[in-house]
Amino acid sequence: MSSGNMLAIFYFLLEGIGNTLLVTFTCFLSAFLFGLTVAVLRRLSPLPLQKILDVLVFILRGIPILIAVFLVYFGLPSIGIYVSPLVAMNLSVGLISGSYLAEVFRGALKLVEPYEITVAKVAGMRQLQVIINIELPQMLRFSVPGIINEFSSVLKATPFAYTVGIAEITKQAMSLTAITLNGLQIYTLDGVLYFIIYKVFTLLAGVFEKKYR
Repeated sequence: MSSGNMLAIFYFLLEGIGNTLLVTFTCFLSAFLFGLTVAVLRRLSPLPLQKILDVLVFILRGIPILIAVFLVYFGLPSIGIYVSPLVAMNLSVGLISGSYLAEVFRGALKLVEPYEITVAKVAGMRQLQVIINIELPQMLRFSVPGIINEFSSVLKATPFAYTVGIAEITKQAMSLTAITLNGLQIYTLDGVLYFIIYKVFTLLAGVFEKKYR
């Protein structure tokens, strides 16, 4: 295949990059907020509620993302609840990836020095203040590798968006392959675009980690 044709394929795939970025970052934000909420609730809640959260996270981590997408988008209408494709992706990917982030945050919280928490409480801080001012900043810093890893998982889940009608990069690749039958070149470029998105995010995360180390 000529370089001109490869360039044409690349530009065609780029038409879906906006939706890919939209799905990736909204789903990752949903996952981050869910994981953060679970982490905070685990610190503030009584033991019975902590156990309930543990069970919820355990269940969510065992559900395949594609099944969750189908359950939300195609299953909820059977009980009268209709959601848009983007909302379906955010609910399914957000909850499942968020459950993994909740475990990342749980591990990071264990790295916070106990004496810092003790000093803060002696100084008169309430538990919520300790969490916000002492634990969360350090937790986020310790969580950067896990956050990057989960971002990669979210990015790899975005091709499922085509199953609910979102024209992201992989949907563009499938449409073009059906017409040209040049699947090798098309999906190679498809993978290159995903790698570029991932690499840009990891570079930005690395800058963040160095700044707050």
